[in-house]
Formats: sequence, structure tokens, C-alpha cells
Amino acid sequence: MAISLLDIRGSPNIGIYTLTTDLYTVLPIEVSEAKKEKIKKFLNTETIHTSIGDSTLLGVLSRANSNGILVPYYAHDEEIEQIKKAVDVNVVKIDCNKTALGNLVLANDRGAVVDPELTEEKRVVKQIEDALGVEVAQGTIVGLPYVGSLAVATNKGVLTHPMLREDEKKLLEDVLKVPLDVGTVNRGVPFVASGLMANSFGVLAGFITTGPEIVMLSQSLDR
Repeated sequence: MAISLLDIRGSPNIGIYTLTTDLYTVLPIEVSEAKKEKIKKFLNTETIHTSIGDSTLLGVLSRANSNGILVPYYAHDEEIEQIKKAVDVNVVKIDCNKTALGNLVLANDRGAVVDPELTEEKRVVKQIEDALGVEVAQGTIVGLPYVGSLAVATNKGVLTHPMLREDEKKLLEDVLKVPLDVGTVNRGVPFVASGLMANSFGVLAGFITTGPEIVMLSQSLDR
């Protein structure tokens, strides 16, 4: 597996602008062709250019695995069609007033852990299960519901906030069915999803990520 450093729009917070799985990567429209080719090479995926609800914050507003993509209720039909035109995948508008789905859902191809408040509405749980094709469980990381921003999950491993509790670790490993490690990105940022693009084939990290952090990324996501 390859690990490389990257910026998106001059920012090391590459995870807030992007969405990636083992099959496809969704990028903001303004990402250059040169950068698109680098991402495509490292992650070994198809690449799609679009917005979500006219926003470039794709990683904040959406969550995906190889089976489907969750988007907020206000995502435009033409944006959904742009994705479907590129890859054969479910794109589902989640009927919920919580719209930062990327921050509230952590998923790989084996399971999903979500903000406990999302599981209070059965229709929302069913939408997530149907879109991603996996078991959905409620959980927290360091007692917070922002599981999608505090961790990154691939089909090889999970990297989470360094202060993860033991009971939370057990839940994440049971649901996502991969080993787990803790770490930071971008010189100590514990909201690791903000600075990472990762799948089973490669890891791209924000350009200010340090050497020791890269070692931890290799240990947790490059197994």
C-alpha cells in the first residue's frame, strides 16, 4: 500500500472535501486533472467530480462504502445523477434534519457505526442499512457522537482519536470487523477523518502530517 501527502484547495484537511471507497472517489469539481490523476493512482479507484447541495464539503455531508452513498435530503438530483452516471452505486437521500452525515456515520463494507440519535428514528436506520448494505449500530468515540469525523475505517483497519475508550474499541471492531489503532494527523489533530483519504489500496494524508503519524497510518491502515 502507498502512503503520500496531499492538499485539497491548499488545505491539509483533505478529508472534509473528499469521499472515497475501494471502488470510487468523489472529488470537488475544482480539483485539477493532475491532482485527480495522483488520487486515482494512489487509491486505485474511479474518480467523480461533483458537489453535494452545491457544497464542496463532500466528506462532511456524505458517507459511503462500496455499496452506496448517504447524502443529505437537500442534495440536488443532478448531483446524484452525476455520481450514478460514473458508478453503479446506490445514492440515498437521508430523511433527517442532521445533515453532516460524514461526521455522524463511520462505515466500511462490513458495518456502520452511527450517532446514537440517528438510530432513534427507524426509517433513518433502514435508509442507511439499505444504502450501505451493512449492519448499523449506534456508538460513540471518546463519548462523542461524531464517529465519522473522529475515525477513518477501511476494509483493512480503523484509525481513531487517541483517547478512545476500551468499550468503544470493542464495539467498533465488532461492527466493522477489522483491527483498530489510535493516532492523529496533520501535526496532532485527533479528528483524523479531516486529514485523510484512505481505502484498501492506499492512504493520502494532509501535507503537514508528520513522520511518526505516517508510521501509525501504515500500521493501522496498511495491514
